[in-house]
Amino acid sequence: MGNPKAFLTINRKEAGYRPVLERIEDFGEVEQTLNTEDRMLQASRCMDCGVPFCHWACPLANTMPEWQDALYKGKWQDANELLAKTNNFPEFTGRVCPALCEKSCVLNLHGIPVTIRENEVAIVEHAFQEGYIKPHSPQKRTSKNIAVVGSGPAGLAVADMLNRKGHQVTVFEKDELPGGLLRLGIPDFKLNKKIIDRRVCLLEAEGIVFKNNIDVGKDLTCGDLLKSFDAVCLCIGAGQPRDLSVEGCNLNGVYFALDLLKQQNRLVRGMKIPREKRISAEGKNVVIIGGGDTGSDCVGTSIRQKAASVTQIEILPMPPKDMNPDTPWPLYPHILKTSSSHKEGCTRRWSLATKRFTGKNGKLTSVEVIDTQTGAIEYLPADLVFLSMGFIHPVHEGLLDDLGLTYDVRGNVAVVTPSKTSVDKVFVAGDALSGTSLVVRSIDSGRQAAQAIHTYLT
Repeated sequence: MGNPKAFLTINRKEAGYRPVLERIEDFGEVEQTLNTEDRMLQASRCMDCGVPFCHWACPLANTMPEWQDALYKGKWQDANELLAKTNNFPEFTGRVCPALCEKSCVLNLHGIPVTIRENEVAIVEHAFQEGYIKPHSPQKRTSKNIAVVGSGPAGLAVADMLNRKGHQVTVFEKDELPGGLLRLGIPDFKLNKKIIDRRVCLLEAEGIVFKNNIDVGKDLTCGDLLKSFDAVCLCIGAGQPRDLSVEGCNLNGVYFALDLLKQQNRLVRGMKIPREKRISAEGKNVVIIGGGDTGSDCVGTSIRQKAASVTQIEILPMPPKDMNPDTPWPLYPHILKTSSSHKEGCTRRWSLATKRFTGKNGKLTSVEVIDTQTGAIEYLPADLVFLSMGFIHPVHEGLLDDLGLTYDVRGNVAVVTPSKTSVDKVFVAGDALSGTSLVVRSIDSGRQAAQAIHTYLT
């Protein structure tokens, strides 16, 4: 390392967020950036610790110390090349990853880890700006054709890796544009969709074919799919949301979280949504059931839609704020997470279970909850409720059942060898295989599936 003692003299410095009163007026990205000098100084804090637990914790096995050192020395192109060896899309993970690497950084023993995630996105954005990242088509093509069903992070990673091997790859997406939940599930204030467009254009220039608005299993039969391609990789995600079967769940005003997020992302892009179909929190009391990241995204979206009040409830007790002995370093800590959306103004409640929804004339008016610790019953005023309790497994009906796939005990697609399903030529990657997980894990799963498919084909 160029400066092995920098961590002793240079403090951790985060880029921070745009001012609250400014950012809640639009859907622009909330996170700011540091200047070049500060960013290089932050990279110098990587302390050459001997055992890089950051590398150990990263599902992609990113070589953080190496590209941190290159960044500190101003070797931006070298840093980008090191980063690109293990991560297909650092511009995505650098924005939305919870940074498992930082939580396992040795400096996190004192709560001041290296700003690995911010450094990562700074490197790739600098590389795009300076023209280091260019289309590189394979010099030689094989005769093999692969279909990738789904264009989320797993699907894009599978396609990218197989295309590099010289195979011809076609990506099928049921929605209007590629990206999966990167595009429709994550708000623009966390991930500007031009970032996805930029990467997709690069992949197209390298020879990958994208076919949108095709729901495989309906618009393209499974038989035709298997006849037309030498291998198929299913990257359809875990699309079956966890429902809440309580009294009143059919009242007008109760929605799944993605109903809100998908619609708002389309509105931001300029898509026309009939007014009678719009989900608007303007002037309404909003209750979000579920304390995870998707619930947090609903908080930020509701605030931008000018909700009268926003309350997020969680059935579990509030986790510790700083340290949790159940998840000691270098494990990812189960502690209280406060997102940028939470800081924009919402009420967070814990240990509350939903008993029923109440309403009048078919419209939601309140949520009856019970405190799981005291047994006290309470009614929360609510004009809108968003169910954000996660997803249980991929949707079985249609494509998966028609292919005759088997499932594991959790309802995910089962495999007989890594990434290979029980059906010949059919592989699986991402959340459809593992259940709901992180973008970084989906990319890793896609890379593994691509290797399995390449081995199968050759």
